[in-house]
Amino acid sequence: MTLDLVRVTRYVTPLREGGSLPGIVEAEDLGTYVGKFRGAGQGLRVLVAEVVVAGLARALDVPTPDQVVLDLDPRLARYEADEEVQDLLNASAGHNRGIDFLPGAFGYDVTATPDPDLAGRILWLDALTANVDRSWRNPNLLVWNGVLYAIDHGASLYFHHSWPGGGGSPERFAAQPFDIAEHIMRAYAASAADQDADLARRLSDGVLDAVLADVPDEWLEPVPGAEDPAALRTRYAAFLGARLAERTAWLPGEPA
Repeated sequence: MTLDLVRVTRYVTPLREGGSLPGIVEAEDLGTYVGKFRGAGQGLRVLVAEVVVAGLARALDVPTPDQVVLDLDPRLARYEADEEVQDLLNASAGHNRGIDFLPGAFGYDVTATPDPDLAGRILWLDALTANVDRSWRNPNLLVWNGVLYAIDHGASLYFHHSWPGGGGSPERFAAQPFDIAEHIMRAYAASAADQDADLARRLSDGVLDAVLADVPDEWLEPVPGAEDPAALRTRYAAFLGARLAERTAWLPGEPA
């Protein structure tokens, strides 16, 4: 794992916009972070998707807040009056995922005109990772100091949710089309297509392995046929590598 590990010193407030109950925390490095917690109902695989897709975003020059691993002592829960927060913190002892809190950031205005190349890269990234959660209803985009940031990637990489039963295959994921009908950047499909070859090159030469190395071992739950973290990373690389090799199946085009 190459992400910084920082100890949480204070839980500040919950963010109730999402179902996973993320929260703002302070840490021993004097940083303020938005934490997503392992004890939330969506489980550890959401944290894996967050780290992996954020790493891919950086490789593709899609701005996303810096991320860290948050070391949480559940004793912090005793200072919280909200029972739901208490339960979440008690269930989240150990390593959780945090991103830099961007003070003063505001949500993306769907009437705004983004940089076409960046919009195309965001759409391409979401198509690659099968992210279904960047619609006009919920853009999961922030503007901070004039820069557009992509956040909240937990709905990506749906294939790993079938792994406890051993289902799914790289070939099936590779061939799965991506419907852009409600994607917030659907108008920039041509830009995504124009950048396709360059973006695919940016994820070659060991980039997938480097991104997967950022995932803490303890988040990689054993599944049939992949009983240790190294085997899980190999499986993720196989699914993503297969999709990269089969881009004609999912490259954004006209909305379905």
